Amino acid sequence: VQILLKLWRNGFSLDDGELRSYSDPVNAQFLESVKRGEIPVELQRLVHGGQVNLDMEDHQEQEYVKPRLRFKAFSGEGQKLGSLTPEIVSTPSSPEEEDKSILNAPVLIDDSMPATKIQIRLADGSRLIQRFNETHRIKDIRDFIIQSRPAFAMTDFVLVTTYPNKELTDESLTLREADILNTVILQQLK
Repeated sequence: VQILLKLWRNGFSLDDGELRSYSDPVNAQFLESVKRGEIPVELQRLVHGGQVNLDMEDHQEQEYVKPRLRFKAFSGEGQKLGSLTPEIVSTPSSPEEEDKSILNAPVLIDDSMPATKIQIRLADGSRLIQRFNETHRIKDIRDFIIQSRPAFAMTDFVLVTTYPNKELTDESLTLREADILNTVILQQLK
């Protein structure tokens, strides 16, 4: 473990921690151990018997100034609350996989007609991206899901738009009439 001990006019600090007063008996004992060339008990407990490299910087002509906290980007995971979006359990597919799903799609596209891409987020966390003609119907999206994932053939599900959330109940509407061109559709199990 690498630790930096900074000596200030009014105390000392470890790494970028808080100022510790020289007059505190615990801190005086800490510094006495360092002067004798020993690892202070506090640091021994910190590393559980591991190796400690203690570097020192002399700032005794300066008053301690609390260091600015460095920006650390959030590296955890987020979860949406109250959203109709299903939990994603798989990593997003690569562009190559998306192209493959479009090429292997069981939907017949008329290239002379206007087309759109629809992303479908399935209830199992996976997603499909498919080109449709604007004249395809919502029923065609349902059929595409069942053809792509036969496990959903015997499952009762609904299709929902993202914000604003709206269930697509009339499956006879064209994609243009339903106003879902180039959008994301969510599959929700009933």
